[in-house]
Amino acid sequence: MGLLQKLLRPVLWVLFVALWSTPYTGSASVEEASALLKWKQTLQSANTSVLTTWILDPKNGSSSSASSPCNWFGVSCNAEGSVTRLNLMNSSVNGTLETFSCSSFANLAYVDLSMNELSGPIPPQISSLPLVYLNLSTNEFSGNIPPEIGLLAKLETLHLQQNHLNGSIPREIGQLKSLSELALYTNHLSGPIPSSLGNLSNLVSLYLYDNQLSGSIPEEMGNLSNIELVYMDSNSLTGPIASTFGNLERLIVLHLFNNKLSGSIPNTIGNLKALVNLSLHTNNLSGSIPQTLGDLTSLAQLHLYMNQLSGSIPNELGNLKFLVDLKLSDNQLSSSIPASFGNLSELTHLFLRVNNLSGPIPNEFRNLKNLIVLQMDGNQFSGNLPDICQGGKLQNFTAYTNQLTGRIPKSLRDCSSLVRVCLEGNQLTGSISEDFGVYPHLDYMDLSRNKFYGEISENWSKCPKLQSLWMGGNNITGTIPLELGDSAQLHRLDLSSNHLTGEIPTVLGKLSSLLELYLHDNQLSGGIPREIGSQTELEKLDLSMNTLSGPIGAGNLENCIKLNYLNLSNNNFSQEIPKPLGKLPHLDEIDLSRNSLTGEIPPEIASFKSLERLNLSHNNLSGLIPNVFEKMNWLVHVDISFNELEGPIPNSKAFMNATIQGLQGNKGLCGNVPGLQSCKNQMDRRTLVLVIVLPLGGVLLLVGAFVGLLILYDQRKRKSHVEDIFSISICRGRAMYSDILKATMNFDERYCIGKGGYGAVYKAKLPSENITVAVKKLHPLSEKDDRRGFLNEVRALTEIKHRNIVKLLGFCLHAQNSFLVYEYLKRGSLASILSSDREAEQLDWPKRVNIIKGVANALSYMHHGCTPPIVHRDISSKNVLIDEELEAHVSDFGTANF
Repeated sequence: MGLLQKLLRPVLWVLFVALWSTPYTGSASVEEASALLKWKQTLQSANTSVLTTWILDPKNGSSSSASSPCNWFGVSCNAEGSVTRLNLMNSSVNGTLETFSCSSFANLAYVDLSMNELSGPIPPQISSLPLVYLNLSTNEFSGNIPPEIGLLAKLETLHLQQNHLNGSIPREIGQLKSLSELALYTNHLSGPIPSSLGNLSNLVSLYLYDNQLSGSIPEEMGNLSNIELVYMDSNSLTGPIASTFGNLERLIVLHLFNNKLSGSIPNTIGNLKALVNLSLHTNNLSGSIPQTLGDLTSLAQLHLYMNQLSGSIPNELGNLKFLVDLKLSDNQLSSSIPASFGNLSELTHLFLRVNNLSGPIPNEFRNLKNLIVLQMDGNQFSGNLPDICQGGKLQNFTAYTNQLTGRIPKSLRDCSSLVRVCLEGNQLTGSISEDFGVYPHLDYMDLSRNKFYGEISENWSKCPKLQSLWMGGNNITGTIPLELGDSAQLHRLDLSSNHLTGEIPTVLGKLSSLLELYLHDNQLSGGIPREIGSQTELEKLDLSMNTLSGPIGAGNLENCIKLNYLNLSNNNFSQEIPKPLGKLPHLDEIDLSRNSLTGEIPPEIASFKSLERLNLSHNNLSGLIPNVFEKMNWLVHVDISFNELEGPIPNSKAFMNATIQGLQGNKGLCGNVPGLQSCKNQMDRRTLVLVIVLPLGGVLLLVGAFVGLLILYDQRKRKSHVEDIFSISICRGRAMYSDILKATMNFDERYCIGKGGYGAVYKAKLPSENITVAVKKLHPLSEKDDRRGFLNEVRALTEIKHRNIVKLLGFCLHAQNSFLVYEYLKRGSLASILSSDREAEQLDWPKRVNIIKGVANALSYMHHGCTPPIVHRDISSKNVLIDEELEAHVSDFGTANF
C-alpha cells in the first residue's frame, strides 16, 4: 500500500490543482444569475443591447460557462465564479431596486448604477451586501436614506447625489469608519448636519451642497483630520463658521457659499496652509476680512462676495502670489485698494464691485498682466484710469457709477482682447473717435453719462461682434454715421441725450437684429424712415425730444410686430394716429404726447392687448373718447390732457383712477373724477342696456346653469364616463377629447414632460388641428381634493389675457380624465433651464432681466389690471414657462386668490 500511495500521490495532486483552478459554476453562481434575471424582468432600457447578454443556457435552464453571469454585460466575478462587481453606469436603465435580492450576493463589493432612470426608495436590505463602493447617483431615487446604510462597515465610497432623496442625513452614516468619499448633493435633504460625521476619520471628500440643510455646522467637523474637499454650499446653514475648521490642515477646497452663515470669518482659517479654493460668498458674514488670509499662500481662488463684510481690504492679501480669482463684491468694504494688489501677478479675475471703496485705482495695476476680468463698478473711485491692459489679455472691464476722470489710457484704446466694457456714469472725457480703437472681439460697450465729445467714428462699425453700443448722455456732435448700418450684429444702440443733427439714416433699417433703438433728446429732423418698419425684431423705440415731423404712419411701424415700448413724444408729428398701429399686440407703453396730432382717438386702440400706459396729451385730438377703453382692463395709466376731447370719460379703471392732471385742458369732458363736471343724469343707451341686460342675463345664466347641472347629473347616473364640464376653445368639443387621448396614447408616460403637485403635464401633437399643446391631467386620486384648484385655474385663465401669462386653450372636467389644455412652450420651465449648465450659460444677463421683466409685467397686470385682482400665491421658477423667444409666461393658478 505504501508503494501504491507513493505512485498515486502525484496524480491526485494534479487532479486537485486542476479542479481548484477551474471556475466554480455551482449553486451560488446559479442563485446569483437567477437573482439578476428576476431583477432584469422589472427593468427597461432604451439601449436595447445592454441586457441582451443576461440569459441562461436554454438547454438546462442554468448558467453555462458561455452564458454565466460572469460573461454578462456589466457583471464581474471572482475566481470562484461569484459576482463581485455590478456596473450599469449610463445604461439608460429604468426600474427600481425593489426586486433586487441583496441577500443572494455574498461577495458583491462594487455597485455602480449611476446615470440611469432608476426610481423608488433605496432598500434597507442593501446593508446585507459586503459593499466597498456604492454609486446610485444621477437617478430618480426618492424617500429617505435608510439608516441601515450605517451597517456597511467596509464602505469606502458612497455616492447618492442628484436624486430626489428627502428627510435628514441619518446619524448612522457616522459609523462608516472606512468611508473616504461621501456625496449627497443635489437632493431634497433637510434638517441639521449630524455631528456623527465628525467620526469619519478617513473621510477625504464631503459633498452636501444643493440641499435644504439647516442649523449650524457641527464643531465635530473639525475632527476630520484627513479631509481635503468640503462642499456644503446652497443650503440654509446658519450660525458662525466653526473655529475648529482651523484644524483641517489637509483641506484643499472649502465651499460654504449660498447659505445663511453669520458672524465673522474666524482667524483660524489662516491655519489651512494647504487650502487652494475658499468660497464663503452669499452668506450673512460680517466683520472685517482676517489678515490671516494672507497666510494661505497656496490659495488660487478666494470668493467672499455678497456678504456684509466691512472695514478695509487687508494689505496681506497681496502675499497670495498664486491667487487667480479674487471676488470681494457686494459687501461694505471701505478705504482704498491696497497697492500690494500689484503683486498678484497670476490674477485673472478681480471683482470689487458694489462696495464703498474710494480713492484712485493703484498704478500698480499695470503689473497685472494676466488680468482678464476687472469689475469695479458701484464704488467711489476717483482719478485717472491706470494702464490696466498692459498684458493685452483684458476682456471684461466695468467701472460704471464711480467718479473717474481724465482720458482713456492708451493701453485700453489698443486692447484688442476687449469683449465687454462698461464705464457709464463717470466724468471721463476725450474724443469719442480718437480715444477708442477697433476691437475684433467687442460685444458690449457702454460709455453713457460721461463727457466724451466729437463725432462718432466709422471704427465702431469695424467691430464685427458688437451687439450693444451705449453712448447716451455725452457731448457728441455731428450726424449719425452711415457706416453704423454695417454693424450686422447690433442689438442695442443708444445715442440719446447728445447733440446729434441731421436725419435718421435709412441704413439703420439694415440692422435686422436690432432690439432697442434710443435716439431721444437730440436735434434730429425729418421723418421716421420707412426702413425702420422693416426691423421685425425691434422691441423698444424712443425718438422723443427731437424735431421730427410728418405723419407717424409714414414709418410703417406697424410692421415692428415685437415692439413693446414706443415713445415719439416732444416732436412735430402731425395728422391722425395711424390705425395700423393696432396691429402691434405686444405694446406695453405708448407716448405720443406733445406733438400736433389731429382727428379722433381710433377705436383700434383696443387691439393693444398688453397696453398698460398711454400718453396722448398736448395734441389736437378731438371727438368722443371711444367706448373700447371700457374693455381694456389691463390699462393702468392714461393721460389725454390738453386736447379737444369731449363727452363722458369711459367707465374703466384707468380713467376712474386718473387724476385731473391727466384729463384737464379738454373741450368738455365729464365724469366722476374730482375736478371734472358730472355728466348729470345722462344715462346713455349703453348704460341702460347694461342695467337691463346684465341682471336679466344673470338670471337666465343661473337658470340655464341649474338646468344644465340637472341634465349632467342625469347623464352621469346613466353613463359615468360622460363629461361633467367640457370646453375646448380651439376645436371640436368631444372629438378633441378623443384626439387628445389618442395623441397621448391615453396619457402614456412617454408623453409626460413634467409633474406637479396635483397633476402631470403631457405633450400632445394634434395633426387634425396642426397644433402641439400641453395637457395638464389631474392625478386620479386627487380629483376630488383638487377640483377647487382645477376650477380656480380655469376661472383665472379664462378671465385674464396677457402676453406674459400662459394661454389656456381649453379644459375638461370628466369622471375619468380631467385636464387643462395650454399652449405648448418648447423651452419648458425656467427651473429646468437653470438646472442645465449648458442652457443656463446661454441665458445671459440681458435675457434674464427680460424674463424678470416679463414676470413682473404679469404680476402687475394680475394685481392692478384685473377685476377682481388676482394673487398668484405660488410664483417660482418651476411655474415660469419660457417660449422660443425667451419670453416668460406665468403658469399654474391652482392656488390663486381673487
